[in-house]
Amino acid sequence: MTKATERGGGFALLALILANIALAFGPLFVRMADTGPVSAGFWRLTLALPVLVLIAMQRREPLSGYGRGIWWMLALGGFAFALDLASWNFGIERTKLANSTLFGNMGSIILVLYGFVISRAWPHKAELGAVILAIVGAGLLMGSSYELDVRNLVGDLFCLAAGVLYVVYLLSIRHVRNELGSWSVLVWSTVFGIGPLLLIALLLGEPVWPTDWTAVLLLAVVCQLFGQGLMVYAVSHFSPVVLGIVLLSQPVIAAIIGWVVFNEVLSLADWIGMIAIGVALVLVRLPEARRAARLAGSPQAS
Repeated sequence: MTKATERGGGFALLALILANIALAFGPLFVRMADTGPVSAGFWRLTLALPVLVLIAMQRREPLSGYGRGIWWMLALGGFAFALDLASWNFGIERTKLANSTLFGNMGSIILVLYGFVISRAWPHKAELGAVILAIVGAGLLMGSSYELDVRNLVGDLFCLAAGVLYVVYLLSIRHVRNELGSWSVLVWSTVFGIGPLLLIALLLGEPVWPTDWTAVLLLAVVCQLFGQGLMVYAVSHFSPVVLGIVLLSQPVIAAIIGWVVFNEVLSLADWIGMIAIGVALVLVRLPEARRAARLAGSPQAS
């Protein structure tokens, strides 16, 4: 366990959960926007950028003077995030919402498997149980409304690509997060994402300029400033396994949004799925909590 993980504790876990809650509202705001879906992603980054710069400057986080390797990782993260937003927003319009949620969260499984590979260790029983519970829970949540249909194929593939690209983004910012402040990382990942999103929107012939700014402002504030701000802060405090499990909480949040906003009925399977993912979030933290307790009680910690 890293020093960052030891310092993170409950506050970092709360930040990670709140980040996922905020990010889960993204599809709703994209559908509300009167721009094209990729254009909405462009405004999400563009409107948030001045605020991000001000926050980074106020916190005296350096915005220049990095090594070449850090610049490459920031550029990779920003480009991957731009393609993630473009693919996700494009796919949402071309498949069912349940399908987009399912495929968009496939990256979580990749992140979990990556975590086990880089640790070069078999998962603890609690971690393995958490993975199984989270996958089963997500399957129960989305299984009843998921529909395999060739008409949804294009949207499904774009949402699947978005899930993979988001993993690339998370791993990129996690790589530099221990050396840079969270706000400076978010500033540059946002900067590197704006251009590609605008270019893709223009190539698709989307309407770019909104007539009603409400939805794109909500995207900028809720998803980019609040959601990604908390995500960038929390990402260096946890292993990829924990990150992947917590990302699977987004179907739970999406189901609750559908229940509250659209009066969608939640079945018994939906409730069981949400409870399973909730238990998984507890289980996946047990090994780290035990290691932290042992470290706290060791002579070196005193």
